[in-house]
Amino acid sequence: MAAVDKSEQAEPAAEGGIRRRDFLNIGAAAAGGVGAVAFLFPLINQMNPSADVLALAQIDVDVGPIQAGQAIKTMWRKQPIFIRNLTPAEQAAANAVDTGSLRDPQTLDERTKEGHRNWLITLGVCTHLGCVPLGAAEGEPKGEFGGYFCPCHGSHYDTAARIRKGPAPRNLEVPEYEFISDTSVRIG
Repeated sequence: MAAVDKSEQAEPAAEGGIRRRDFLNIGAAAAGGVGAVAFLFPLINQMNPSADVLALAQIDVDVGPIQAGQAIKTMWRKQPIFIRNLTPAEQAAANAVDTGSLRDPQTLDERTKEGHRNWLITLGVCTHLGCVPLGAAEGEPKGEFGGYFCPCHGSHYDTAARIRKGPAPRNLEVPEYEFISDTSVRIG
């Protein structure tokens, strides 16, 4: 057998100086990258909110038909929302309360928007254990303070939806909202 020169065994370089092995390595890395993305995309995408949740990310509510002293319940993000049109007497009663005597001290002005002080918008979920308080619908008990009453454990809220009596630790939560017209509010 004749001795083979090692220089003859080396791969010939292509015109640009890239060997065939380099091309195969780059192709394999690219195929692996595409495979990794194809594998990871469904795993990451499943963490996004579902379509029904995205559809309720914001809702617009027409508050024009709600008379002073009335309240409505609506749903936002699968939670009840109370929208109450406070009467001047209810506003005066809420403003007359000494906030220092409250468990979760907030004024009515802190819970409503400038120019729309008569509109109180809150989540309809008791801050004790998550029951839905009564007082938004006609004929429901409003509790000792004229606001809302949670029948599960006896929490009483005033006309500004502030906790006044019972085990609830905080006031009913006020969600993010804005008035887009005098009779329409966007929640979320």
